[in-house]
Amino acid sequence: MPIGRQPASSRIWPSGGAHLWPPGGTSADHTHPRGHLVYAAQGVLSVHTEGSTSIVPANRVAWIPAGCPHHHRAHGHTDMRIVFLPPSPARLAPARPAVFLASALAREVLLALTGPRDRGRAANARLRRVLLDELREAGEQPLQLPEPRDDRLRAVARMLYEQPADNTPLAELGRRTGASSRTLSRLFRGELGMTFYQWRTQLRVYHALVLLAEGHDATHVAHACGWSNPSSFIEAFAAVVGTTPGRYRADTRCRGTVIQRTIRTSAR
Repeated sequence: MPIGRQPASSRIWPSGGAHLWPPGGTSADHTHPRGHLVYAAQGVLSVHTEGSTSIVPANRVAWIPAGCPHHHRAHGHTDMRIVFLPPSPARLAPARPAVFLASALAREVLLALTGPRDRGRAANARLRRVLLDELREAGEQPLQLPEPRDDRLRAVARMLYEQPADNTPLAELGRRTGASSRTLSRLFRGELGMTFYQWRTQLRVYHALVLLAEGHDATHVAHACGWSNPSSFIEAFAAVVGTTPGRYRADTRCRGTVIQRTIRTSAR
C-alpha cells in the first residue's frame, strides 16, 4: 500500500507515545517486537492486519500482538496513542489482533500513560494493570471488516467500498460478478462469518465514522452511506458503535479540545 502523509508530530514518553496524524496519514506495513495497544484520542484510525480491517474510533482500543504485520490510516486529524506492554502483562491479552470497548476509566489511563508526566516504572505498571482489567471487564467489541479472499466476494466488496450508499440487491451484485445470490450468501457466511447485510452495515458504519471525523453532520452522513433517513442511520450506528452519531461527535470534539489544551500546556 502506498505510504501517505506521515505524522505531523510524535512525542515518545517513557510509558508510551503520542502521534498526531493529518487526515489520510498512512503508515507503512510494519511489526513491533512488543505487543501494543492503539487508541485514537481524537479522529478515527483504521488498523489493517492480514485479512481484516479494524476501525478504532474514540470508544475502542485496538490490540496488536508482538510480531503481527500491520499498518494504520488516519481519518480526520487524529491523535494516536500507543502503549507497549512488557511480556508479562502482554500474556494476558489475546494472541491475535483484537478490539476492545474503551470505558471512561480506560481512556483516562491511556491518556495518562501516553502523556508527558513520568510517574516512574512502578506507577506505570500499576496503571497498565488497571487498563488491562478495564479492557477484560469490557470485553471485545470489534468494529471489523473482514477482507474476502474469493474473487467474487472481492469484486462485491470493491463496488461497495467505492459506493457505500449502493443499495443494489445481492442477486444483482451476483449477476455482475458471475455468482448467484445463494453462492454469495454462502461465501459471506463461510469466509467472513456474517451475512451480506451485516457486512454491508459494518462497512457503512465504518464510512460513517470517517465522515463524522471529517466534520459532516448526521443527515449528510446518513444519505452518503446508504440510509434512507437519519433515524434509521442513528439506530444502526448506535447498535454497532454503542452511542448515537450526535453524542459521538460531541464527545469527540470535547475530548479533542481538552487534549489540545493539555498539549499546549505541557509544551510551555
